[in-house]
Parts: sequence; C-alpha cells; structure tokens
Amino acid sequence: MGPLRTEAIVLRSIRYGEADRILHLYTPEHGRLGAIAKGARRARSRFGGRLEPYLRVRLVLHQGRGELLTVTAADTLATHAGLRRHARTLEAAARACDAVARMFDSAEPHPEVFALLARMLALLAADPAHAAPQTGLSFRLKLLLAAGLLPQLGACAACGEREHLRAFSAAAGGVVCSACEASGFPLAEQAYGFLTGALARPLARAPQATLPALRQAERAIIETLEHHAHVRLRPLLDAGGAVRIGS
Repeated sequence: MGPLRTEAIVLRSIRYGEADRILHLYTPEHGRLGAIAKGARRARSRFGGRLEPYLRVRLVLHQGRGELLTVTAADTLATHAGLRRHARTLEAAARACDAVARMFDSAEPHPEVFALLARMLALLAADPAHAAPQTGLSFRLKLLLAAGLLPQLGACAACGEREHLRAFSAAAGGVVCSACEASGFPLAEQAYGFLTGALARPLARAPQATLPALRQAERAIIETLEHHAHVRLRPLLDAGGAVRIGS
C-alpha cells in the first residue's frame, strides 16, 4: 500500500512514550483516522508545531503493522490561531471536535462534516462571538442532518398533525402535537423556531433565542442522539443557561 495523502483536522493530540504523539484526525475522504507522529515532541522535530489540536493540515501517512497510521510529512493549511486567544473559543473548538469524534467515529467518508468542522473552527478563530451557544447548537444540529438523524420538525412525528406542535419526543422521532405531547417534553415556540431556523441558515448566522429556548433545543438534540445513536455529547449549557467551560 502506497502513502495516503490527505487533508485533516487534528481532533486531539495525546502524548505517547518519550517523544511521540497519538493523533485523532478527521479527513474529508477517509473519515476518522488514528495516527502516530514519531518524535513529534522532540525539540528539533521535523513536524514543529504542525500537529496541534484544531489545526487544518495536509498529511502524508503510511500504514504500518499496527492499527495506527504513521505520519511522515505534515504541512499547515490553517492554524486557527485566533481561537487560542480566549478560553471560550478554545472550549467551543474542543466541543465541536469532540462532537465530530463521537458521532463520526469510523473511516466512512463524510466530506460535508469535514467542511462543516473546518468552517466552525475558522469562525471561532475569526470572532469569539461565534463561541455563543446558538452557534454550537446550530453546528450540532447540522451534524445530525449529516448523520441522517435529523428529527421530524415539519409535522407531528407520532400522528402527522401539522398544527399545535407543542412538545418534542426523541422516542417518537421529533416534534409532537398537543394530542401526543404526553410522550415528550414541552417545546416553546421560540425553541421550535430556533431548530428550524438553524437548519435554514448558514452556521455564521445562527438564529438568536432566549436561554430557556436554547436549553430546550439542546435537550432535543442530546436526546435524539442518545435515543437513536446511543451517543452522549457534553452539554453546551449548564442548568442556568450559562455556557459550560471546562466540564
């Protein structure tokens, strides 16, 4: 097998041994990959600082005897340096990468997910305002769409009714009407508007909503993933609506 040449975003970088790094990578054509960069932590490493988390890079990888690919060359395409200036943008970048790692953990290609993650990191690097919870929730909702897990939002998921959509039920598969709402939790009109608006708008223009509405939207996203994919994401908001940092 010849070398694998690919763009990648470094989701995570872990110290290994005396001088190596284990990398969790997301690529447009090969999905999630694991790789080892031998000697990457040495002072005179040929990789320099090109394998840090959240960087967009171009790599040359070789298949060895183990499960991990070996990095033999790396070039930086985007450092996203701006996101390292604020704790909240670093946290938002970490949670975006973690969501991709948990939801798309195979080598199945999803180029749209790679493009979405690259866009999210670029936005965070350009303006800390994009660390706001509405952008993070919009990002996660678009990941649901890419994964084929988007809940039903246009009509009651239980009976098909298109009016009086007042609750959300992950078990039913989406929003439910007043006649079926016993199977779900209350969903305010603004929370429903956020879910539909976030899907219709670019990531950079995530709709505004009150914190109670954002909490309801987040609950809909989290419960959908847990019920249909058995994936648990770390919440973006705490119980009081504030953005979580470091949890």
